[in-house]
Amino acid sequence: MSSVVSDPLRKVALRDGRYAPEAFQFLFESLDHAVRIAGRSDEEGTARHVSGQELLEGMRAYALELFGPLAAQVWRSWGVVSTLDWGHVVFRLVDEKLLNRQETDSLEDFRDGFDFEEAFVRHYRPKLPPEIGVNPAEDDG
Repeated sequence: MSSVVSDPLRKVALRDGRYAPEAFQFLFESLDHAVRIAGRSDEEGTARHVSGQELLEGMRAYALELFGPLAAQVWRSWGVVSTLDWGHVVFRLVDEKLLNRQETDSLEDFRDGFDFEEAFVRHYRPKLPPEIGVNPAEDDG
């Protein structure tokens, strides 16, 4: 993740005041993951649109990739304590015309998306280099 938050996102975050600028940047960076996971990478325009739940899945996957089991802690340091907070970030960006929405999109799409501890800590499986010869997904002993 880029260490410098883009200027328009920083301005929106600072005006909003609830979440760190890094949260806004992370959300933008997560969009590509969400589109890919939803199978819409080859689409254009509104056909690339992802739902709130699909965006949350992309964010979860990207957070695991970047932060591993510390993802929940990182998100909390940004002021994000539940998936509903991500909805607030999304709709703030929609209000600022930095993201588009469909008529069917709702803040409620982000309520109770997943439990951070469950998603990031309890089910975390490290990806080890193949030369180590141990696959933690197979080694539950």
